[in-house]
Amino acid sequence: MPAGALPARARAVMFRATMAPNPTSATSTAPPGGLFFERILLPHRSLPPRGFQLLMLILGLISLAVGIAFVSIGAWPVTGFFGLDVALVYIAFRINYRQGRLREILRLAADTFTVERISVYGNRRVWQFQPFWVRVVLDERDTDRNRLFVASHGRFLPVGDFLAPPARRELASMIREALARWRAALGPDRGL
Repeated sequence: MPAGALPARARAVMFRATMAPNPTSATSTAPPGGLFFERILLPHRSLPPRGFQLLMLILGLISLAVGIAFVSIGAWPVTGFFGLDVALVYIAFRINYRQGRLREILRLAADTFTVERISVYGNRRVWQFQPFWVRVVLDERDTDRNRLFVASHGRFLPVGDFLAPPARRELASMIREALARWRAALGPDRGL
């Protein structure tokens, strides 16, 4: 496997993607009025909800067993701390899962490239760009750090900050490809 390449399963975990059929067939002369490209970006969560429930059950049972052992030898004040550590682990995971509600939706439809960001609290912010002026900028800082921006008219909007660097690289190439197909669908006699 080449350096930086990820198996398909790992890529699917980093961002869930949906894409409209490729409209750039030999007979198409312009981008359709409908959806041309869409990506839904989600933060990666290594432990699914079922695994979290299992982890909490195991931690609770271990805490209970060790707590009973301490009560049996007369060290009953220690048992409260076993419940406290399980509660702290639970709270930490709940905060982590709340951060997992963050979403970014990238859409190329008709004559608009849209970035919609949904915060962990459900607040929506939408940025719209004219696709001819959009540039995709991947700021490579070193081999394991980068940032992805959508730029237009001197303004830069960060996209996919919660993704892993290889996923941002792949996303940048997907957006560039979609924009190129959209522009090419206009044909040389109709565009620019």
